[in-house]
Amino acid sequence: MNPLLEDLRREAAPFVDIRRDIHRHPELAFGEHRTAALVAEKLRAWGYEVETGLGGTGLVGRLVRGGGRRRLGLRADMDALPIEEATGLPYASCHHGVMHACGHDGHTAMLLAAAHHLAARGRFSGTLHLIFQPAEEGGGGAVRMIDDGLFDKYPCDAVFAMHNMPGLAQGRFALRDGPTMASSDYATVTVAGIGGHGAIPHRAADPVVAAASIVMALQTVVSRNVDPLHTAVVTVGALHAGQANNVIPAAATLEISVRALDREVRALLEQRIKAIVAAQAESFGCSAQVDWRKGYAVLVNTPEETDFARQVALDLVGAERVTLQAPPLTGSEDFAFMLEKVPGSYLLIGNGDGDSAGACMVHNPGYDFNDDNVALGAAYWVLLAERFLAAA
Repeated sequence: MNPLLEDLRREAAPFVDIRRDIHRHPELAFGEHRTAALVAEKLRAWGYEVETGLGGTGLVGRLVRGGGRRRLGLRADMDALPIEEATGLPYASCHHGVMHACGHDGHTAMLLAAAHHLAARGRFSGTLHLIFQPAEEGGGGAVRMIDDGLFDKYPCDAVFAMHNMPGLAQGRFALRDGPTMASSDYATVTVAGIGGHGAIPHRAADPVVAAASIVMALQTVVSRNVDPLHTAVVTVGALHAGQANNVIPAAATLEISVRALDREVRALLEQRIKAIVAAQAESFGCSAQVDWRKGYAVLVNTPEETDFARQVALDLVGAERVTLQAPPLTGSEDFAFMLEKVPGSYLLIGNGDGDSAGACMVHNPGYDFNDDNVALGAAYWVLLAERFLAAA
């Protein structure tokens, strides 16, 4: 076993306790006051300069050592999800309807464990910036931190982040350069017709029929407008209209999720969806309004930084436990906005596969972070930091 990993495993118990404490007290986007205070207290006690309140409830810990001029950013997210926990664990959420169903409690604990080791025994020369971000789950906390001057106050030559992955064996890492996670945009379509009696449909303009036709026509966007070698997803997740079986309503509403792994495809999807919605509504004597809301950008890992991150994983756990070029994911992640400002890479650490408890997918009431990853993830961050900020 790697000696560094052995050291981090011996040091892991207090950080597993911290992880479970954060899990028991989850906080939603921009409400991570308790978590941020806990993180800030620990970092200050270990000798980090700490600034709180970046992006609302975000914070950065800075540690400078030696005369090295390189600057590294490591990011962990802190927010939970509005889900009622069903794990039955002793440390299950004490807040009704809120739980850490994505492992951000574990990401925070991994980076704290690395922070402690680096402060006490880290061998590096340069500037280390530990970024604890709020509101990854749809709140755009990365953008808020950037707008608050994150990279102006704490410039980085590269920035890295890591997320646990159920379905990937614990002890494995997966990396990818290029487009790695999809953009996410959302649209609310309101179809306006003319209401009427269900027995006299010719005196109405039925928005339900128009909405149903829109749903079916939207399936052609990916199959007939997007290059088959590219990835795109158009999902109509909700259709609301009417309340009675003999009443034609005056309006119908659709909620649409749109994802792409290419910036040009993302723009094409918006153009085609808006055109199809307008044409389909008009063909049924209705009109339609599209409220388009841009979400997260395509997450693109830069090649040089990803190659560096790969080598760190290979040296830590060996080639048999590293996926060098993993397939892209159609989920979204606001670390994408940090990568638009600074080169870097976003990688995955296995949470468990097969019948193991760690295989339960994220955003599920039964999910829990795999505590074996506290030491492994911390060891990865320590090795990466020491390599990137190598002493002369």
